[in-house]
Amino acid sequence: MLKSLLNIEPKRSYVILSSALVTILLICSFVVSLREELINTISMKNIFLFCLALVGFAATAQTYEFKVVTAVESVVPSGMGRSRLISANEDRNYKDFTTTRSEEGDERNKSDRDEIRVKGFDETKLLNFFNIAGIRFQNIAANDALITSKLNAMSEEGWELAFVTSGVESNSGKEDSTGLFITRFVFKRLKK
Repeated sequence: MLKSLLNIEPKRSYVILSSALVTILLICSFVVSLREELINTISMKNIFLFCLALVGFAATAQTYEFKVVTAVESVVPSGMGRSRLISANEDRNYKDFTTTRSEEGDERNKSDRDEIRVKGFDETKLLNFFNIAGIRFQNIAANDALITSKLNAMSEEGWELAFVTSGVESNSGKEDSTGLFITRFVFKRLKK
């Protein structure tokens, strides 16, 4: 519980702490007003547990918002592919494009692709892993610097990096002219 109290925004933590202090003061004034025989029957342990329970009710559940940033890096030979860092500027509600399928109802999802497509997004150019001579380590270092810059900017905006996941669709020979290395950075922050 203490860890969850420490992760609360400063404004909310002041409200919770002030309500906890008011609760403790009220309990203390109540205990002082009791007669001596009643005080002997109430143990300090019970009073402490009661105060702790009240403070626990004051701490509310935290709700987060999430944001995904995707790095798409080309592993196409001869530097022919495109590499980008993508971050959507528009929101979509997945429920608007979801159907529930079962044995009784097997209706296809007929969502319009144009409604799903996000036209407002940030696109940062990254360099391809390969050039005509082969793998280019300077390009990888440049991409790392750009991605680090984006991660730092997100952190300054209050986003916390929660998860990183990656996947590869790799080149499978001379006849295959495609290959991508995709990394998704999932950020979270307290909902305002």
